[in-house]
Amino acid sequence: MDWDVGRFRDDLQEVLDEFLVEQADRLAPLGPDASLLHDEARAAVSGGKRFRAAFCYWGHHAVRDLEGPEPTADEERAVLRAAAALEILHASALAHDDYMDASDTRRGRPATHRAFAAAHREAGWRGDPEQYGAAAAILLGDLLLSWADELLRRCGLGWDRVGPALDLFDRCRSEVITGQFLDVSVQARGSADVDDAMRVLRFKSAKYSIERPLHVGAALAGADSATLAWLTAFGLPLGEAFQLRDDLLGVFGDPAQTGKPAGDDLVEGKRTVLVALALDGLAHAGRREDAAYLDRSLGTSLDDAAVTRLRTVIDDSGAHAQVEEAIDALAGRALDALDQAPVADGARVVLRELATAVTQRSL
Repeated sequence: MDWDVGRFRDDLQEVLDEFLVEQADRLAPLGPDASLLHDEARAAVSGGKRFRAAFCYWGHHAVRDLEGPEPTADEERAVLRAAAALEILHASALAHDDYMDASDTRRGRPATHRAFAAAHREAGWRGDPEQYGAAAAILLGDLLLSWADELLRRCGLGWDRVGPALDLFDRCRSEVITGQFLDVSVQARGSADVDDAMRVLRFKSAKYSIERPLHVGAALAGADSATLAWLTAFGLPLGEAFQLRDDLLGVFGDPAQTGKPAGDDLVEGKRTVLVALALDGLAHAGRREDAAYLDRSLGTSLDDAAVTRLRTVIDDSGAHAQVEEAIDALAGRALDALDQAPVADGARVVLRELATAVTQRSL
């Protein structure tokens, strides 16, 4: 099959828009306040890189295209709806994550809790605007989580395919929610070694970003356990490389491209693999003052000068280079597994392209 990234994203947005129109009709009797929540849901599922949907879609074709006739238009539409469910799940996680991290922006616009707090303030309503924003973000995340399940369940394929895919989707949701709690706990303790940080990375992001979307798509094509294992050998290390790249962007990324403030992960106090490696490297080098400065700066308000200094400290610790090396090693392991996997050749080509896109991105 030909792979047109722009067309895929347009088709996916069309599916999401149709689903949201259906939900708007259901919510209409609840009045204008419900429309506010729906409008924010629409914004939350608009734009983005669509990596999770793409891996779900090509996980399906990796198995589906090995045998059988060309898929019908109805089957393709059903797979797109299933893939779109992964994007709704992602939007749910972001709404909750941004509130827990006290993030101000997402994709260049106010984070959900900030947007609702601002609306409360501008309207002159009673009570605490921040509390209203927090409640709205929690409820929006919950609503999107429910919609993700609904869209996959009603994607249009038979239950013999949807049922196994939902089982994997259930695991995915349990992993990402628990992974988020691991992250919250690590930040609350104010310490994390490399193993702890890697565990958070794996379950909060790596598995649900690539491995599980591949699994869901493949299950929709009737994949057996052996095929799912091959997709894990490709998807899990690639997901880890993807998140390690994200960690680098959270410290060294250009705000004009990422849509987030400079050094955002440092301000939020993220105990990432990058930070764990930096603290470890500084300790081994006997640079206790730099290590203490990095440690106490995490989770505080930082001006541009402080961000620049922290970037230099992390660079000098060797952690930046170590993470780049880890990304290359993990991506190489993933591509080696993909080369050996029993998947359709056309899908293999596109999955290689996606592997490059997720590990060499700048936003």
